[in-house]
Amino acid sequence: MKSFLTGHAMGTEARELVNTCLSQIGDIPDEANLGFIYATDALATELEHILHLLKQATGITHWTGTLGIAICVTDREIYDQPALAVMVGSFPEDAFLPLDNLTKSVDGFVTKHANWIEKNQPVFGILQGDPTNPATPDLMENLSEALNGGFFAGGLTSSQSLQLQVNGDIVTNGLSGILFSPDINVATDHTQGCVPIGPRHRVTDSDRNIVIELDNRPALQVLKEDIGEILSHDLNRLGGFIFAGLPIKHSDTGDYMIRNLIGIDSDRQLLAIGEILQADDEIMFCRRDGNAATEDMLRMLENLKTRMKGKPPRGGLYFSCLGRGRHQFGEDSEELKMITEVLGEFPLVGFFANGEIYHNRLYGFTGVLTLFL
Repeated sequence: MKSFLTGHAMGTEARELVNTCLSQIGDIPDEANLGFIYATDALATELEHILHLLKQATGITHWTGTLGIAICVTDREIYDQPALAVMVGSFPEDAFLPLDNLTKSVDGFVTKHANWIEKNQPVFGILQGDPTNPATPDLMENLSEALNGGFFAGGLTSSQSLQLQVNGDIVTNGLSGILFSPDINVATDHTQGCVPIGPRHRVTDSDRNIVIELDNRPALQVLKEDIGEILSHDLNRLGGFIFAGLPIKHSDTGDYMIRNLIGIDSDRQLLAIGEILQADDEIMFCRRDGNAATEDMLRMLENLKTRMKGKPPRGGLYFSCLGRGRHQFGEDSEELKMITEVLGEFPLVGFFANGEIYHNRLYGFTGVLTLFL
């Protein structure tokens, strides 16, 4: 199959944006049948018109994507302006399946497409979700389970206005995207932006997202020991620097998910984190670390380079965290440039998410790269 085709543009007028993207894309082959679209949230009110124009001009009816506060293309991160990124590719018609917009349950979709799912194991999916729907994490896990271990990459919409996704048409409040059969050769991996600063601790007492005790000791006392004396004297400095890491059970790679520390009660020695906890869950404290993030990014890229076996990708999708990009690597698109430096130049689009999807879980401060080989 041929290389994917990409275009991007900055501006506020839908027709000009689409025309600029299409001029960069050039002649679209007749077999092109799937498009990816990522737009900054400044274009939220124009997204439906943009999608209509793209369908009209390309003849492609299947489009997937979402809004981001920032978006990315090959070698470039685009912030603080209305911008559009588009990529089109060709796939066998029976090798991909658009999701319904799943808002409450996956059962109806799974029943309706049981034959396709059964014939196309294992299933890989590119997903986008609405961060305002509290059911989104469960929908993701339930879909993976219903697909007999479906593996996903993607992200949650990031927008300061409307929370819109593209799923054939404009949708909202759900989990949507595209499922691919194993006939579509992909390689995907993720990279962390935070590193542990202490050992794993066992949750011995909690109330929903309130950590009361770790290892049978007051939770705040344990945190202070891990972060050290200097930070312990000024807990206000922890925001945006110290996080809770939740080790993934049965992971053979030591993988973990980052969650925010959202509150500290010094009087009662309590912590609040951005996740519901159960007794005997494990937690470790982590810090944002630019050097470690760069090292882990390069590790991911070298791993993917090995899996490419010397052949350039036909196209790629990159989903990074709003807290990465210029906030962690620098103002000159360093995060995206690392991808090109290691893997070479290839068609790529993506966005900076409000939570990153990898496998069947929601991550934070993470980059997720998917290559179509």
